[in-house]
Amino acid sequence: MSGLDSTQPNDISERFSECSTVTDKGSTKRESNKYPDQAHSRGWTRYSEKFSPTSVDSKHITSSTQSKSGRLTEVELVSDDPKEWVGFANVVRKTNFTHFEKVNGKNVNVVQGLELHTRVFDADEQKKIVEAVYEFQRMGQKGRLRERTYTEPSKWMRGKGRVTIQFGCCYNYAVDKNGNPPGIIRNEEVDPLPPIFIQMIKRMVWWHVLPPTCVPNSCIVNIYDEGDCIPPHIDHHDFLRPFCTISFLTQCNILFGSNLKIIGPGEFSGPVSIPLPVGSVLVLKGNGADVAKHCVPAVPAKRISITFRRMDESKIPYGYSPDPELRGVRPMPITPLESQSQQKHIENNGASSHTPASAPPRVVSKPNNASLFNKEDEFPPLGAMNASRQRR
Repeated sequence: MSGLDSTQPNDISERFSECSTVTDKGSTKRESNKYPDQAHSRGWTRYSEKFSPTSVDSKHITSSTQSKSGRLTEVELVSDDPKEWVGFANVVRKTNFTHFEKVNGKNVNVVQGLELHTRVFDADEQKKIVEAVYEFQRMGQKGRLRERTYTEPSKWMRGKGRVTIQFGCCYNYAVDKNGNPPGIIRNEEVDPLPPIFIQMIKRMVWWHVLPPTCVPNSCIVNIYDEGDCIPPHIDHHDFLRPFCTISFLTQCNILFGSNLKIIGPGEFSGPVSIPLPVGSVLVLKGNGADVAKHCVPAVPAKRISITFRRMDESKIPYGYSPDPELRGVRPMPITPLESQSQQKHIENNGASSHTPASAPPRVVSKPNNASLFNKEDEFPPLGAMNASRQRR
């Protein structure tokens, strides 16, 4: 089923609500397509064509159940939930990146502040996220997103064909035809953060990947074909630190250094190369965000990245409305003793993940933290709750 017709509602929430509503749990079926560990461009094009927009998530999930993997599956977490602790404890974190360079005459660790988190999103969740991105791409191609939300440039040379989808704000990479300088264009509107991305943000804050003091309110999706790249840069300070980028479909390397060199189209060199595993979350702050530049050389196969950032309050677009789902998002409460146990797990980043021997932490609060899962149909259709409310 297509889920889309020829009409073009003015608001993205209306466009999303065109997708069919959630069926009864017993009648909802999951697609049988397998999610490949590594996918080449041709294979993913064929796979995405099979995707139905009805499997994109709803912003207003009201109930969910626990999954066999122990991932976050409760809107209201119960105390002493061992599966929630297992999911949190299985996140592998590397925080000790080190590379010293001479900067203004001083020896500086230019990658201080970088963090790499893996096992935050499992394979099933990655599949749903990728499917949602492909649906947003199709909506953009059909003109069903706001003009500045979706950009698909002509591939006029190697590395220059990356598709971008912006939510929350319109970011200008260079001076545009209207004379706007690089940075957030405050008088331009793009579509708001989709529900599925809001749930990703909640997961990352809840599992201590991102701090509650810098909850993202915007993002940019990059869809790479083989050979596409991102040249050396430092992210604009219209966005606060930290910010993060999540990788999908294909592992690639990201380069860091205070002086990255451009060798040719899509070819760069730098002193630090960090592999980004599929599903990994790279957090950038400190010197890693503001002293070292970073770039992604030409990717070997189809790749998707989603970069989440929080806008500086003084740069927020004039028509922007904060999403109530992200108000008061807090990290999972853990006791000091358990924090020490988790810190040992973080420091032992090269070892395989394991469940701590200590008892799971007591969760003392019940945040409004909607799930990435909803039993058989883990991501209900966009606008499903809105549609159900209209029927009442």
